[in-house]
Amino acid sequence: MDSQTFTLINITAMTVVMWLTPLQFIPFFIWLERKGSAIIQDRLGPNRAEIFGIRLFGLIHNFADVVKLLMKENITPSSANAFYYLLAPFWAMTVSLLPLLVVPLAAPIDIAGHTVRFQAANFGVGILYVLSITSMGVFGVILAGWASNNKFSLLGGLRSSAQMISYELSMGLAVVGLLMVYQGVKVDGIVESQGSLLTFNGHTLPLPNWGIFLQPVGFFLFLVASFAETNRNPFDLAEGESELVAGYHIEYSSVKFALFFMAEYSNMVVSAFLVSTLFLGGYQVPFASTETLVQKPQVTLFILCFMGITWGLAVGYLLYIYAQQQKPLYSGMKRWEPFILSGAGLGLAVGSLAILAFSSAITFPPWAPAVLAALLQMICLLTKVVFFCWLFVWVRWTMPRFRYDQLMNLGWKLMLPVALLNLLVTGVVLLIQK
Repeated sequence: MDSQTFTLINITAMTVVMWLTPLQFIPFFIWLERKGSAIIQDRLGPNRAEIFGIRLFGLIHNFADVVKLLMKENITPSSANAFYYLLAPFWAMTVSLLPLLVVPLAAPIDIAGHTVRFQAANFGVGILYVLSITSMGVFGVILAGWASNNKFSLLGGLRSSAQMISYELSMGLAVVGLLMVYQGVKVDGIVESQGSLLTFNGHTLPLPNWGIFLQPVGFFLFLVASFAETNRNPFDLAEGESELVAGYHIEYSSVKFALFFMAEYSNMVVSAFLVSTLFLGGYQVPFASTETLVQKPQVTLFILCFMGITWGLAVGYLLYIYAQQQKPLYSGMKRWEPFILSGAGLGLAVGSLAILAFSSAITFPPWAPAVLAALLQMICLLTKVVFFCWLFVWVRWTMPRFRYDQLMNLGWKLMLPVALLNLLVTGVVLLIQK
């Protein structure tokens, strides 16, 4: 196979993977939102829906939601602008899936003379592409608000547009500080730069060269702006129930409403990937560069096995203790489900321990070290993403919604001046270092 054909196949495969990744996260995110809010508010959450007696801790409710939304009557208001009314949810969902195309899941590896890249598109504009695409997502909300011909929908769309302008500036300036530090706009280049140790004024510090340590103010600004960009509490003014009934999507039902719902969660998944990639090293494993992982496959295998043993024992033990109590009867699992899941966790631990015990006798084929390194890097990135997914849930069910004037004041009078000051300080520090 010639190199051009292989590259085309590689790009096509990664495009499909990065297109499907947010879609696979959405059911997990919805479940995490429901059970997380139930835990925070000291209630049970979803615990009744089941398939063949399987409840999976309330996860089966997601299937019930899909059936419910598909079976609901698909209504289009007679006074709505039909074309833009129908375009809005599809626009919102499509735009939410595009930014991940430039996010690398792992470092490139060489197999059989070909370079396999875990990145769908390596644009020269890099992070500028991400900012431009994410800023287009608000058009779906504006179109929905205007085309519905409903005053509450229109107010929700107007709020979202003003909110986007306010926080897009702070988000862009936070990224500019990062680009000044790493001297480039390509996302893969930024991630590669975070694979070394942090150096300051000629001294090497025992910290990874991550953006959160180089740009702590930029990280906080980007994270807060991400909450505002995704219309999540405390910035969900576009759909404030107490003021706008349901906001921009009040006139939507059935699949059209489901697309808005999915777009919101997809945007949160994309935000979690971007924060992890730009400020937490992306796929980089702390204190272990890609070269180290490839050159020392035994170390990579040890880390993977250690993770399997730790997670397997933790899940197996906790679920076994949980199964001994009466909680499974009313918290979303049948009596026998925790025992099955506990056995699976313990099986993972035993399997990892067995591989670790015989690891010294394993002879690795030429392609194996790079594959193991890529696998570990993907797990590392997904772990960071899951943490930020939980952070989105945690913040939503902890903080109250801002008033609209407070939202604008925060964006224009606090975050924007702080972002500009951060750029000034960053430039002065870089100049002093040179």
